[in-house]
Formats: sequence, C-alpha cells, structure tokens
Amino acid sequence: MIALLFGLLLFLLLLGVPVTFALGLAAVVTIWQGNIMPLLIVPQEMIRSMNSFPLLAIPFFILAGNLMQAGGISRRLVDFSKTLVGSTTGGLAMVVIVTSAFFAAISGSGAATTAAVGAILIPAMIAQGYSASYAAANQAAAGALGVIIPPSIPLILYAISANQSVGDMFAAGFLPGFVVVLSLLIYAWYHARSQTTLPEEPANLSRILRAGWSALLALLMPTLILGGIYGGVVTPTEAAVVAVVYSLVVGVVIYRELPFKEIPVILRDSAVTSAVILSIIAAAGLYGRVILSLQVPTVISNLVVGAIDSPWLFIILVNVLLLIVGMFLEAAAAILIFTPILLPIALSFGFDPVHFGVIMIVNLAMGMFTPPVGLNLFIASNIAKTSIPRIARSVVPFVLILMADLMIISFVPWLSLVFTGK
Repeated sequence: MIALLFGLLLFLLLLGVPVTFALGLAAVVTIWQGNIMPLLIVPQEMIRSMNSFPLLAIPFFILAGNLMQAGGISRRLVDFSKTLVGSTTGGLAMVVIVTSAFFAAISGSGAATTAAVGAILIPAMIAQGYSASYAAANQAAAGALGVIIPPSIPLILYAISANQSVGDMFAAGFLPGFVVVLSLLIYAWYHARSQTTLPEEPANLSRILRAGWSALLALLMPTLILGGIYGGVVTPTEAAVVAVVYSLVVGVVIYRELPFKEIPVILRDSAVTSAVILSIIAAAGLYGRVILSLQVPTVISNLVVGAIDSPWLFIILVNVLLLIVGMFLEAAAAILIFTPILLPIALSFGFDPVHFGVIMIVNLAMGMFTPPVGLNLFIASNIAKTSIPRIARSVVPFVLILMADLMIISFVPWLSLVFTGK
C-alpha cells in the first residue's frame, strides 16, 4: 500500500494532474484498495484539515496582500527596496528578495508573498533582460521567506503541535530569516555578473528618504502586526484581519489608489486563491492521514533512529528526511504529521524544541519552491508564463543555497534562540 500511495501520486503529477486532485486521488485509491478506513472518512478528514482557527489567517493575509497590491502599498515597498539595492549588480533580483522580506513580515504566507510581489516584479525582471525561468525561480525562493520570517502560519502550526509559545517561535525566526535573505542577495549579485540587463538609476540619500517617506505607512504594517501579537492585543489570526482593515483604509482613504469598484474583484480573486491553497491543505490532510494509518512516519523514524550514533548525525538525517517529505507534502501537513514523531527523538539528543522547530520550518520552506508540490512554483510560473520544468532547472541553485543555510541554522542554535531568552 505504501508503494501504491507514493507511486500513484508521482504518476498523477507526471501526467500533469493538479496537485489537489493528485493528492486526493492517490489517498482515496489507497484507502479503497487497502481497505484502510471507511470512505466516509474522506470528506470528514478533508473538512477537519481546514477547520482550524490559525488557518483562517491564510485568506485574510491573501486578501491583505491583494489590497496592498491594488492600493499602492506593494508598489511603494518595491520603490523603497529599489532605492536601497536596485542600482547594484543584480539589483532588481535583490529588490524581489528585499521586498519579499518586508512583505513576509506582513502576510505570513509564502504563497501570498509570491503572488503579491511577483505580480509586480517578475514582469519587471523579464523586461530588464532576466530570463523568465530565473525571474520566476528567484521569486518562488524569495516567497518562501513568508514561512520563515514571522508572522508565519507554519511557525504557528509547529507551536501548536509541539506545545511551544507562538511568541518564542516568532522570535526564533528573525535571525534565520536574515541568514536566508543575505544568502539569496549574495547569489542574486553573483548570478547577475553573467547577465546582460538594463541598468537601474543610481540612488542617493534624497531619493532614499523620499521613497522611505512614501512607503512609511507600508513599513509600519509589520510593526503594527507584530507589535499587536507580542503585546498580547491580538492573536496572529486577528492580526491578519487588522492587516486587511489597515490595507483597506490606507489604499482607499489615504493613498486613494483603490477605487471601490475594484474591491469586489479583489474579493473574488482572493477567494479563488484561498480556495486553491485550502483545497491543497485539505487534500494534503487526507494524504497525511493515510500516511499515518500506514505507519509510514514510524517506519521512517525507526530507520533514522537505527542509523544514529550522534546528535549531529541525527539532525543531518532529519534534514534529509524533511527535504524529501517537503517535496511531496504541503508544509502544514508535514508539520502536523512529523512533529509528534521527530520532536521526542530530538529532545532525547538535547535539542531545544524551539530550535528544532526552526530547523523543520526552514527545511519545509524549500518544499514551497521544489517540484512536485511547490505552490510558489505554480504561482510564479503563471505570472512568468513559463513551464514548471523550465523553472525547476533554475530552482536548483536556490535549493543548494537554502541547504547551506539550513546547515548553519542547524549547527548554530544561537541564531534561533538568542531572542527567546533561552
């Protein structure tokens, strides 16, 4: 049954079947053939996977991102980022990364970050001479910052699964997020040296100050959201609602770039995007239930434990395991399935649960831009109007970069724990 579950998923994905249907069909056929559970469990499990209060933040953050884009907030963040790094070698690729980092501190979602920032900057990169595949891969990888830099839905899910403080998990994500941003910026500079692109206008202090003033309300959003969460005023899900209201007020009343007639269109687009993401979560939840019923995590965990003779070998094997898992499972499902299995082993080797959580999140973030289930890849490919196989080749260097970052984060616990007081 395990071979059928994974083999059928790969076969369907190779045929080009949408991820949601591939996950769902593979799970249903395995349940039917193996008589694992009553088929009545299928809709119940899919609904249960989406019936989560923290997951309500996803549609709200997506709506906030679309409002930011239509209301001029995203554009001002892009303009401010351009004044900071736009005139350097690989400047526009760096703008994607810096803007995604700003946006990640607002949206909490890798998919929302990819969609909102990519809609503006992927076409701009292509127009400036970058290949469509590189532009899409760069944005897909930068969009993964949305699950590393707080507020982050996967960080919340891990905190719930591991019985840890959401505040501690958010605090632990800052420096690892900075490490990833820095490494992506270095690669953008390195890659651009061999590219022929149009130059950006050099920035001066006056231009930086003007762009910063124009983007002030946008830059205040992370302070408002994270301040509200850390101050105990709002929950992360409620903070997503605050982001929606803030974006609406700024776009309609202050910037006056968001006409009322556009709001129904934005609501519709946000609903469609949310439905796609939540349907993947529902199907992944069902798929994960079948994996759990077949005791796949236990089998894998036993294999890992049997090969261990040191904590560092354990963490390397866990990273390899989660890298493979992240290629096939949505991050939320992977966290909910593997945290109860791997965390006790990590604790027995002396790893801090918060540090281990960051390792898991950064690892699974790679799954957002690696085939076959990388949601960021699908969003970026649609914007860039290019195929997944072409983007997949350009994604390889980004995967290697995050693997190097992951080793640093794994072997330097201080990066994750310094702001938690541990």
